[in-house]
Amino acid sequence: MSAPGISVVICVYTEDRWEDILAAVSSVRAQSYPALETLLVVDHNEALRDRLAREYKETDGVRVLANAGPRGLSAGRNTGIAAARGEVIAFLDDDAVAERDWLRHFAAAYADPRVMAVGGRTEPVWASGRRPAWFPEEFDWVVGCTYRGLPPGRVRVRNVLGGNASFRRTAFAAAGGFATGIGRDGDRRPLGCEETELCIRLTRAVPGAVLLIDDRAVIHHRVPRAREHFRYFRARAYAEGLSKALVARSVGAGKGLESERRYATRVLPAGVARGVRDALLARPGGAGRAGAIVAGVLTAAGGYLVGSVRARRGAVAFPVAGGAERGGAR
Repeated sequence: MSAPGISVVICVYTEDRWEDILAAVSSVRAQSYPALETLLVVDHNEALRDRLAREYKETDGVRVLANAGPRGLSAGRNTGIAAARGEVIAFLDDDAVAERDWLRHFAAAYADPRVMAVGGRTEPVWASGRRPAWFPEEFDWVVGCTYRGLPPGRVRVRNVLGGNASFRRTAFAAAGGFATGIGRDGDRRPLGCEETELCIRLTRAVPGAVLLIDDRAVIHHRVPRAREHFRYFRARAYAEGLSKALVARSVGAGKGLESERRYATRVLPAGVARGVRDALLARPGGAGRAGAIVAGVLTAAGGYLVGSVRARRGAVAFPVAGGAERGGAR
């Protein structure tokens, strides 16, 4: 197969991340496998959109768009999908930078026509300069990064992780776009899982579809100081529970929680054991990491219970093929 043209979508929402946005775009423009285009989708912030429009011109290979849907990351991504020209559409967080061969590794995976989505590895860049001693690697998803427990190499997975991911355009034609009401909405509660729900819908819509993670496709994601604290850790774990309940409502608990069962029964107990061992050996942070894992599990479980009750009220819109939406009230 010929090498696919790749459109890169970066969803942005605040001028507070101005330097991060510029760095993200620069990393795309420096790719060894050039992007067809970069789309900056601005989430209901006219001042930021105007500023970016002055910074970039279409002749730079960068287009600045307004989110055409409701406020939030899912609708922003759907706006980028609708406008993109590439055969493959990649997504990069607005506070991350991609390594030079990021798109090259994505493109190589699509040589197999069965591959419908490819994700990569996301490394944290801690604002304080290093990982907090108490913060367990098993919970790096809290800060939008690859966590301990994911298999190494290029491997088949249930779902890719949204801030470092790509999809064939035909995936969206078959399964629809990202569901609104699951993912993040600016500075509101840090929900997630919209890519999980989409990937499960995709594998149902396209029998035999292959979804991969290639850990050579690396991005570096900035973690601000506010997210290095236990308060944020707890809030994000609770929000994950809420989100998982919405996913389970959409696609069923069997598929919606399939990977989470392995994570909860194998990865996390091993993490607690390591933390306890380190504490007994007087290594820094061991007890804190073990305690954080336990607290994270209990907090996420509480969020799931609350979210299950709320989900019955029909608060999420689930897209169908072609991008139209169905579902309950907003």
